[in-house]
Amino acid sequence: MSLPRIDPTQYEQQLSEKKAFIERRFAEFEPPALEVFSSPATYYRMRAEFRVWHDGDDLFFAMYDADPDNPGEKKIVRMDQYPAASRRINELMVSLREALMVSDVLRHRLFQVEFLTTLSGEALVTLIYHRKVDEAWAEEARALEARLDVAIIGRARKQRWVLTRDFVTEHLQVDGHTLHYQQVENSFTQPNASICADMLAWARDATTPSARGVASVDAGGDLVELYCGNGNFTIALASNFRRVLGTEISRTSVASAQVNLAANHVDNAVIARMSSEEFSQALAGEKTGRRVSDMALDGYDFSTVLVDPPRAGLDEKSCEEIARYQRIVYISCNPDTLADNLKQLCRTHTIERMALFDQFPYTHHCECGVVLVGR
Repeated sequence: MSLPRIDPTQYEQQLSEKKAFIERRFAEFEPPALEVFSSPATYYRMRAEFRVWHDGDDLFFAMYDADPDNPGEKKIVRMDQYPAASRRINELMVSLREALMVSDVLRHRLFQVEFLTTLSGEALVTLIYHRKVDEAWAEEARALEARLDVAIIGRARKQRWVLTRDFVTEHLQVDGHTLHYQQVENSFTQPNASICADMLAWARDATTPSARGVASVDAGGDLVELYCGNGNFTIALASNFRRVLGTEISRTSVASAQVNLAANHVDNAVIARMSSEEFSQALAGEKTGRRVSDMALDGYDFSTVLVDPPRAGLDEKSCEEIARYQRIVYISCNPDTLADNLKQLCRTHTIERMALFDQFPYTHHCECGVVLVGR
């Protein structure tokens, strides 16, 4: 895959082309007018990773790019700056390289660097090595933490050395509220923070009591969220519902979700560590045990389901399961699998709203949101 060519003068044109593509791709479902949310044209990615290229005494960050002269081959591209990444990452690319250049301990057999940042400039840097990190490394890395005002993690085979902390805390402005999210190193988070805030605001608006045709939060049923991750949507939508139940299989994400519920003072949501398949079995009475009994499913009145599946989308059985809900909020990072799923879901539901979120500018990737209502 080729590196995206970041050209702000071309941004509006490429976004227009994405909009036209989505409108053509989903025309058969006769959705309402597409809502389009644009990204900042530069400095929009809060995380990035680079190979570290050693060339004699020199050292630089690099990414692989398709070689136009040799199809199927990749070439190394030196990256002194990367305008897709946040301003904080670009600043650190300079200062971190300078520090590595003069430290034999920190640069020795270093082969990859990962950056995780926030809109406020908080930063976590992971240094990945082809050797064990030791006390000598930790001493220099701690000094570098203080000098660059970052948290540093050292990784090697079967080794993970956290010096200070393994997370950053993002603060997103959504509908006049500040939402707080712990984002842990090496776990999934939305890369484009501005677009993430737009997605949360859109989903909030689509699930208000008035949007659902009910008089109040207590009158319109509860929300179940599948693939809830670190509680990204859970936190934002909780105030629209009487109760929320989120499910997630990743232990790290569940732990972060619990932290985020507390940080945002959300007391009407529960996160259960189980797969969407296990949850469906629990709802159907096919799965029992302490985890199921602890959820007290009989106390919920689910009317809305939110799904944010991986690129593979939902399988046929999962579509059958979510079709049981009156309202479906489907967040998709793959238009093709979304279209496949809609062919099944639109037998029982109609599309009430559809949105394009430009999560990945200058690429063909499209993030979509769809609200479906039972016929």
